[in-house]
Amino acid sequence: MSDVITIGSATMDVFVECDDANIVSVRLKDRSTDFMSYPYGSKLEIADFDTQVGGGGVNTATNFANLGFSTSAIFKVGDDIYSQGLFDFFRDKKVNLKSVIQDKSDSTGFSIILTSFEGDRTVLAHRGANAHIKKSEIDFNAIKEAKLLYIAPLNGDSNKVLDDIVKFAKENDTSVCFNAGTTGIKKGFKYLEKILKLADVVVMNKEEASMATGITLRQDTKEEKFSNELVHPDLKEMFKKLKVSDYQIIVITDGKHGAYAYNGKQYFYCPPFDGPVTSTLGAGDAFASTFCASIAKWGIDIEKALRAGSINSAGVVSVFGATQGLLNFDEISKKMDETPDFKVIIENA
Repeated sequence: MSDVITIGSATMDVFVECDDANIVSVRLKDRSTDFMSYPYGSKLEIADFDTQVGGGGVNTATNFANLGFSTSAIFKVGDDIYSQGLFDFFRDKKVNLKSVIQDKSDSTGFSIILTSFEGDRTVLAHRGANAHIKKSEIDFNAIKEAKLLYIAPLNGDSNKVLDDIVKFAKENDTSVCFNAGTTGIKKGFKYLEKILKLADVVVMNKEEASMATGITLRQDTKEEKFSNELVHPDLKEMFKKLKVSDYQIIVITDGKHGAYAYNGKQYFYCPPFDGPVTSTLGAGDAFASTFCASIAKWGIDIEKALRAGSINSAGVVSVFGATQGLLNFDEISKKMDETPDFKVIIENA
């Protein structure tokens, strides 16, 4: 029996940093978009290069185990050099892999991560086996025996198992933390609502929350300055639409701008924890899983969970690799004690 079981993707990640990458911003009246660009047709020098394992299932299982929880993982891989690299990675990690699915006819997920001078990244992803998890392949008994099921974003056809695993977990008193992904969100809010109703904690980034709810954050105008408010009015509307059950906690992350949470009575804003940024890959996984782990460890203390998530994600972005900078709870608590001014701001709903 495990404290936590995670389900999500597993990939081999290749990080590429090139000093010739350009950041191009395109701004319209109601939105802005940033692009990473390279001179067309050129051969460019790589400034730095590294290979690490990644994927939401791998990243979050590694984090939960590092935080001291007995942890099992469900992900799907092929039978190739990349799957061997993933299994080698877990040799010194305290993660139970008996529920991992291996398919010789499929390929292991593979990603190329292009990193900018700002530390942000663009990911070129081959989903491989990650997109082909079937209901018949899932170890439901392991979910039944766990105290917490953490669902990382599922890709492609794998998303079809969401209904069954969430319903099964709730029927067997396994708490559910749901980190929604774009595949499920694109199915529409009516589909997503069925999952939301059964999740104890729901985590999305701002772009995913906007896509899920159909609500777009308005930009500042001469007449209205939304940026002067702690929580943007449109963000509040997103929270209200996403919170479909009274017991839920909804979290919306906003990258380098911090994270927000809502429990039906209060809005919480946590700024990012200060530190160097090398690569942002894995920051979202670290934040979301640490938030859920903190609730499991300390009870429903949203302020403390937000601070813990921010501190741990700051550790991840300080180095290459989605799991390389992870901290344990002792290290997180020490940083909390050392930075008493790092606080969460609360506003009544």
